[in-house]
Amino acid sequence: MPISEDQVREALKQVKYPGFSRDIVSFGLVKAIRIEGAAVTVQMALATNEPAIPQAIKTESEAALRGMAGVESVKVLIDIHAPPAGAGAAGVGATRIEGVKHVIAIASGKGGVGKSTVAANLAVALEKTEARVGLCDCDIYGPSISLMFGSRDRPMATEENRIVPIEQYGLKLMSMGFLLDDAAPAILRGPMVTRYTQQFLRQVEWGELDYLVLDLPPGTGDIQLTIVQTVALAGAIIVTTPQEVALIDARKAATMFEKVNVTVLGLIENMSYFACPSDGKRYDIFGSGGGEREAKRLRVPLLGQIPIDIATRESGDRGMPITAESSDSPVAAEFMKIAHHLREHLL
Repeated sequence: MPISEDQVREALKQVKYPGFSRDIVSFGLVKAIRIEGAAVTVQMALATNEPAIPQAIKTESEAALRGMAGVESVKVLIDIHAPPAGAGAAGVGATRIEGVKHVIAIASGKGGVGKSTVAANLAVALEKTEARVGLCDCDIYGPSISLMFGSRDRPMATEENRIVPIEQYGLKLMSMGFLLDDAAPAILRGPMVTRYTQQFLRQVEWGELDYLVLDLPPGTGDIQLTIVQTVALAGAIIVTTPQEVALIDARKAATMFEKVNVTVLGLIENMSYFACPSDGKRYDIFGSGGGEREAKRLRVPLLGQIPIDIATRESGDRGMPITAESSDSPVAAEFMKIAHHLREHLL
């Protein structure tokens, strides 16, 4: 039986882009396939500054093709060019969101580290520096920004079919939580999730913003890949707790951004410690020093250490971020420090 292009593409789907679970075919790297009898030539295009990435792809692709029945000769040609600033892993040019100066991704390698709490309070803190700020909840399956800002409003649409974001505490907000009832799950396959993510970023009337904060879902999956491939990010902030199990996953998140040429702006250690309200004694519930050591290992700043705080939890549950509700609290002060640091470094 003659070899077909579909068979070649199926074989190449075994090859993952280095550092990701996604294959090179779905990334769009394969541009042309030529079959001449038992000889297969594949042309790819890749935008990267890391020479190890195309070499790894070439080696693994050739091995996958040689494993095909009937293939005797294999040639993989890769056209390598430098990516534009903020370009994604697959060489898809990342572009700016109209009207937005800086897009900041808030990420974590695992869930449960308080990433959404950090994103919400950091957005409020940036707004308090007299910046124009938006906050986009990119966690389609587990949105929480609508709860944290206490809004049950539904977004409206313009005559041009663009989404009008919800406004709260001077911020422009968008979240799947505004579109669903509290008990309604988002039952969506990967392509639909990607589509919703793009709509939230590109079809929302963000207007003129100094900062758009993206609250990413945990991990390094499709949503994160979609964003780093298509949006020109000013940088990413990694949220972790001091314990090693969280730090391991924080490293993975940081490595993902490094591989796709996105600057890691720094690390925030959440749930850093607990100060007892009665006597002020400090308890390191999740250990101590983990965030500082990891920031040094990653060669990025430790932007802040946010304590476990009862008032922070209560205000978030009430839909009033602590930085908006109690601007004189120690937690709010820490977020303001981080916001001023970002404003100085993202001019």
